[in-house]
Amino acid sequence: MKRRSILSASATIASGLALLGITPPTIAKAANIRLLSASALHPAIDALMPDFEKSSGHRLTVAYGTAGAVADRVQKGEAADLVISSVPMIDRLQAQAKVVAGDRVIIAKVGVGAFVRKGAAKPDMGSADAFKRSMLAARSIAYPDPAGGGASGVYVASLLERLGIAAEMKPKTRLATLETLYASVASGDVEIGFNQVSEILAQPTVELAGPLPPAIQNYTQFAPGIVVGGNQTDAARVLVAFLSSPAAKSVLKEKGFE
Repeated sequence: MKRRSILSASATIASGLALLGITPPTIAKAANIRLLSASALHPAIDALMPDFEKSSGHRLTVAYGTAGAVADRVQKGEAADLVISSVPMIDRLQAQAKVVAGDRVIIAKVGVGAFVRKGAAKPDMGSADAFKRSMLAARSIAYPDPAGGGASGVYVASLLERLGIAAEMKPKTRLATLETLYASVASGDVEIGFNQVSEILAQPTVELAGPLPPAIQNYTQFAPGIVVGGNQTDAARVLVAFLSSPAAKSVLKEKGFE
């Protein structure tokens, strides 16, 4: 399966280069693409990077942060060739003329999930009412601090408000950084954590309890933006074509995206 994925992705790269009018001699001098990406895509990009570099001849340097944080870095003028963030953040950067305007490309979408320590009892997530009861019964919960710009933290905070249980949950809620979120649950210090499903699945010390029930689920769509003033615009377009390919989408699905 992995071999077929590599061959398919290689063919996609070749097609993408042809569509862009870039022939192999043009890319003989490999470009170093600087990518700023939302952390939710970290597991998938790590898996796809070797295939992209082998197929295209380009090199990829990646820095990760929350969807809001990477957009802020572009807005403040940090040198980059491509940014991948949530659709609203890319729209904001387009409006500010920080990324090139053009047709919207949605790479993937991912929902919010709950996770527990490996082997621990899982909360009932079968319906919105069951979720609400599970939250009220929980000893403690944690999710990314909304102030950091992470989509899952912003949404979970608003969801607790919408369900009318924010006041009851406040004393047993911890606002975490990405560094402390999983450790607090893995150690048993916090009972239930929340983040985007793709990030949860990449963590070996915790276990996905399940995605939020459909009635209260929230999906974040991720899109690329080619940074205005970047040095590797053509190579960045090749990377976008690669990330939009069927082979890449197969890997994204394996990593928890839809």
